[in-house]
Amino acid sequence: MKNKINTLIILLVCSLGSRAQVGIGTSNPNTNAVLDINSTTKGILFPRMTTAQRNAISNPAEGLTIFNIDSNTLQTNISNNSNVYWSNCGFSASTNGAVYPSGTEHCFTGGAAIVDVINATTGKTWMDRNLGASQVANSITDANSYGDLYQWGRFTDRHQCRSSSTTTNMSTTDLPGHGDFITSNGSDWRSTENVSLWQGVNGINNPCPSGYRIPTEAELNAELISWVSNNADGAFGSVLKLPMAGTRFYSNGSLGGIGTSGRYWSSTVSGTRSLDLNFNTSNVYISDTDRSYGRSIRCIKD
Repeated sequence: MKNKINTLIILLVCSLGSRAQVGIGTSNPNTNAVLDINSTTKGILFPRMTTAQRNAISNPAEGLTIFNIDSNTLQTNISNNSNVYWSNCGFSASTNGAVYPSGTEHCFTGGAAIVDVINATTGKTWMDRNLGASQVANSITDANSYGDLYQWGRFTDRHQCRSSSTTTNMSTTDLPGHGDFITSNGSDWRSTENVSLWQGVNGINNPCPSGYRIPTEAELNAELISWVSNNADGAFGSVLKLPMAGTRFYSNGSLGGIGTSGRYWSSTVSGTRSLDLNFNTSNVYISDTDRSYGRSIRCIKD
């Protein structure tokens, strides 16, 4: 068998050396393809392996693709530096009504597409873009990748839209019944706190797609440790490609820090406040902050 494989490789190499394209199942390969495989009865089998076997590949090339038999997914190495990140190929369209929680009100039709990325260091799977973003970040200041700004514990009711109206009326319930951003001089948008709103996939107001949730502070910290630098460059250089999406102030609903800082909620509470990940061009840290601020969300797979 080994000799047959070697023979096939030699034939392909020789063919590539004599002409620009190789066709299998076709005598007229596409001029844009180095290898054009044509069949209506057979497919292509990528190397099949476990996660452990995949992770044991030494210095995998960018674009290397395998089939992970643990997760039953085709995965491609998308790293372009010393870090190795495996991304699931394919995605679930956010326009599928069963993906986001019932009653979700997006800021644009369909909301964010659901594409997984995996950090090989932490083993965690995340959405590849911010909640509410139309695309994965192309740069640290890519406005199309900023997404929405949520008050901690609130559902996707359009309060998260950056141009939503404001109200000074505190909510007495978990669902305020409107899409206004609630301004406050206190630490919460709710008149009495409820720390269970974002706890796990079954959190009362979990805004993430089915099977996803708000990450804990520990999970955000684990990602932070895997960054190549403790600043905005490290955030964008990571598999999550976190942009500096800014914040929305609790006092009047105004926007700030857009393009100069990133603030990402965790589900972890700290007294009457909650913890978030903060970064800018010079540093990164976890802090406790008032729940009435508007922050970015990056959902993690449960």
